[in-house]
Amino acid sequence: MFALNAFAQNTISIQIKDAKNGEALIGATVTIVNLKKSTISDATGKAIFSNIPDGKYVLEYKYVGFITKTDSLTLPRTTNEDLIVQLEAAEDEELEEVVISTTRSSRTIANVPTRIEVIAGEELDEKGNMKPGDIRMILNESTGIQTQQTSATSANASIRIQGLDGRYTQILKDGFPLYSGAASGLGLLQTPPLDLKQVEVIKGSASTLYGGGAIAGLVNLISKTPKDERELSFHLNGTTAGGLDLNGYFAQKFDKVGLTVFASRSSNEPYSPGSGAFTAIPEFTRYTVNPKLYFYFNDKTTLNVGVNTSFEERTGGDIKFIKEEGDASNSFFERNNSDRLSTQFAFKHKLGEKSEFNIRNSVSYFSRRITIPGYVFDGKQYATFTEANYATGNDKTDWVLGANLWTDDFKESQKTSFSLRDYNQTTFGAFVQNNTHVNSWLDLETGLRGDYVVDYGFSLLPRISALIKFNEKFNSRIGGGLGYKAPTIFTEESERIQYQKVLPISSAVNKLERSYGANWDVNYRTALFNDNVSFSINHLLFYTYLNNPLTLQTESSGDLRFVNLPGHMDTKGMETNVKLTYDDFKLFVGYSFTDANIHSDGKSWQNPLTAKHRLNNVLMYEVEEKWKLGLEAYYYSKQKLNDGSTGKSYWITGFMAEKLWEKFSIYLNFENFTDTRQTRFDNIYTGSISNPVFRDIYAPLDGFVMNGGIKFRL
Repeated sequence: MFALNAFAQNTISIQIKDAKNGEALIGATVTIVNLKKSTISDATGKAIFSNIPDGKYVLEYKYVGFITKTDSLTLPRTTNEDLIVQLEAAEDEELEEVVISTTRSSRTIANVPTRIEVIAGEELDEKGNMKPGDIRMILNESTGIQTQQTSATSANASIRIQGLDGRYTQILKDGFPLYSGAASGLGLLQTPPLDLKQVEVIKGSASTLYGGGAIAGLVNLISKTPKDERELSFHLNGTTAGGLDLNGYFAQKFDKVGLTVFASRSSNEPYSPGSGAFTAIPEFTRYTVNPKLYFYFNDKTTLNVGVNTSFEERTGGDIKFIKEEGDASNSFFERNNSDRLSTQFAFKHKLGEKSEFNIRNSVSYFSRRITIPGYVFDGKQYATFTEANYATGNDKTDWVLGANLWTDDFKESQKTSFSLRDYNQTTFGAFVQNNTHVNSWLDLETGLRGDYVVDYGFSLLPRISALIKFNEKFNSRIGGGLGYKAPTIFTEESERIQYQKVLPISSAVNKLERSYGANWDVNYRTALFNDNVSFSINHLLFYTYLNNPLTLQTESSGDLRFVNLPGHMDTKGMETNVKLTYDDFKLFVGYSFTDANIHSDGKSWQNPLTAKHRLNNVLMYEVEEKWKLGLEAYYYSKQKLNDGSTGKSYWITGFMAEKLWEKFSIYLNFENFTDTRQTRFDNIYTGSISNPVFRDIYAPLDGFVMNGGIKFRL
């Protein structure tokens, strides 16, 4: 009898669905309470347990935003069909999409050991109201992230995470590096947010995941996908600064084929508030079209192909010249003409219940021509990214093994006798990742990548993260990893001067920048005052060490050359986020302290354009499907500037109101209604109007701008 009992093992296959619409719930947690054994539903909503003895068991089903469900089950069952479990949505929960894809796993954010911040759902929608033409607002108002304007006239900007320069942040679109090298120029300004499902942010050295560039962190822009129910929406937005945005989005799944199409036109008249001599917002017109096709061949095989396009003409500079009111003394301008085209290809084939093969490819083209009086910079970038990976696992652990090839080829058109800045970088990489559910209170995520950059050498990049669950209210994440960045001329320093007199990068002079970093956070969530108030707090400590940072130095000839400093840069600090919810009110308070310093030749100085103290305050009032009202206030402390001076501290405030109906909504946004702008309390240039030398831009230039619009959901 003992022998017979030992061999009485069972396999349980459970399909978990949303009770309302029947959609599969990805990343739901299923626990056999008696055995203290848990697993997570896969990309099809299926959870599987193997080798379960005969007996009676209690099963618990949990999913963020849904009511926890408990059932009993007796084994053996009389049928081998999947057990169907339907979960009901919780009335008081925000049903935001929180399944993480950046780490190549289909897990909810609550079960991912790597610390990932997700901007999705209502928050993404509200930020889209404030600036529907690009993603600057979405990122800038997150704790620990600052979008830094690098050009006074083109308004180009980069993302600074935890005090590190923008070139150290890797920006991805659905896991593809479409905004690297030359293509990073104008990237934030040319990426509308309205076809995005969510934005995932990892802070700290994270090159183990997708290769070079993620020293400060990475930002992954996740596109919407088609569903059985048609989605058709239009968004029209206008501003008091002469801006106009027209956006349309369509998505639907038709049995074996799915389709998404996003199209937009964004434009702005030249705008300068007060008596400013130069444009705070340049004149521009941009067209964007992003179609994508999905093929569902069967339950095991899917394919999607897409194209991202953007075509823009942008001119900033002397406001009188741009408005054709200038003379010989009003003749400065900066014109940017750019074309952006990239393809996306992703193929997935399931080899079994817990294994699959993926292959992905992108081909990118970016052309940019910068023209200022007496100088032209004109170049084209051709880049490719190809990755193949195999994923497998069981109830306890998941593995992903893969390899990738990344090419980046830049060619400059000869306009003067100055040396061409052409380069060709090729990177071969291989990686392995593992997620292990050690027990009910510990999950581990590890990774190892090896990258070989032709002409610059090999990088070995380990990474580890741990999620410790003390109880349902209290958990902690701790992790760290290595990063690297291959040198190019495309940085904030060279962007500011339109790449004039900047000498080419050379492997004989330059080398890889390498880093390591670690972070540790604690999260606590509870209910207060007889469950009338929900309270949550997240506190993060971080540290990043960057060896031999790249900097721009002046040669004896007057030319400029990028060199690796003999020393290092480090950034350390903390972030605290608090959220309080009472009835229809939500209060968000975030504080960040960042201490970023450069150390070289026995000297130490603060990294310029880093606000040591930042405070984010947002109060929202939301009546479901009726009203949204939001009040914001952001504080920036003094910042050290590149010319040795110190910028002033300042506040930015905003107010947004939206009225919603079933099929449409209207909104008004009063951005920066206190009219904070750098031209009111500091200079933005030295020299003459006809030949200006621009200083660092550390505060807004456009001041108070009101925008409003209407959104249709058909």
